[in-house]
This record gives sequence, C-alpha cells and structure tokens, in this order.
Amino acid sequence: MTPEEAVFVTNNTWMLVSTFLVFVMHLGFATLEAGLTRAKNTVNILFKNTLIPAIGVLTFALVGFNLMYPGAEFAGKWFGFSGFGLALPEGGATAAYNPGYTYWTDFMFQAMFAATAATIVSGAVAERIKLHSFLCFSVIYVAIAYPIVGMWNWGGGWLAKAGFHDFAG
Repeated sequence: MTPEEAVFVTNNTWMLVSTFLVFVMHLGFATLEAGLTRAKNTVNILFKNTLIPAIGVLTFALVGFNLMYPGAEFAGKWFGFSGFGLALPEGGATAAYNPGYTYWTDFMFQAMFAATAATIVSGAVAERIKLHSFLCFSVIYVAIAYPIVGMWNWGGGWLAKAGFHDFAG
C-alpha cells in the first residue's frame, strides 16, 4: 500500500467512525427528550427520534444530496439540482472523487448531519407537535432547507466563492 492509499483509507475510516458517532448523537437526543418530557409522551418521543435518522437518510438520498452538491448542473449562486436519487460518479469510489474520501463516505456523513439537524429541532417541539406534522417538517428540512444552506459552502455556492472556510464541519 502506498502512502497516498494509506492516507485515503485512514481518512475514509475516520469519516465513517465520525458518521457512527453522529448517529449515536440521536440516542443522546432521544434520551434527553424522553427525560425532559412527561412519562406519557416517552414512547412518542423515542419513536420520533428513531424515525428521524431513517427518514432523514432516505430523503437526503432522494433529493438532498443532489441539491447540496449540484455539480455541473449548478443553476446559480443560491441553489442548483442535479436530479433525484444517488448516482455514483465516475471515480466516486476512489480518490478521484476527493483525495480524502469516497462519494459514499461523503453521502453518509452529510446524511447523518442532515438528520441530526432535524433531531435538534425535535427537542424544541417535544410534546408540542403531532408526530405526523413533525415528520412532514423533517422531510422538508432534510430534503430542501439543510441542503440549500450546505450547498452555499460545500457545493461551490456563494459562501465558497467568497472565501468562507468551515472549520467546524
């Protein structure tokens, strides 16, 4: 294994470990919300916080990832969209996609953070919103709102062109 390959494998491993740690954050948010709400709402809170990562990854895969990384289909400085679903670009599973990680590693990492953003909001509305309404909000938030703001920097949008660097992830 060459030194470049070792760095690539190490970076991917670290990104996947970080993705798992972000996933575990959902358990923390679920237990925090369950502890801060009345006992009669515990099942609803835990069910909601179990569904968010699942629905979040699916909606981010169908719409969000291509909205966040529009590629050549970039429509302007505010947003772009390259189609529905995931499609592995040529070289996406190699260092040709990015010297630090693969397409799939990047997708899972960003999908977990998109779902986490919706989970953070769920703490603010615990006991105050119906499950169906919150799940509808989560789909819109993970599929549209989070990716548009993320695209401003990571997808080559106006913040990236202005020289903005995200040091916090």
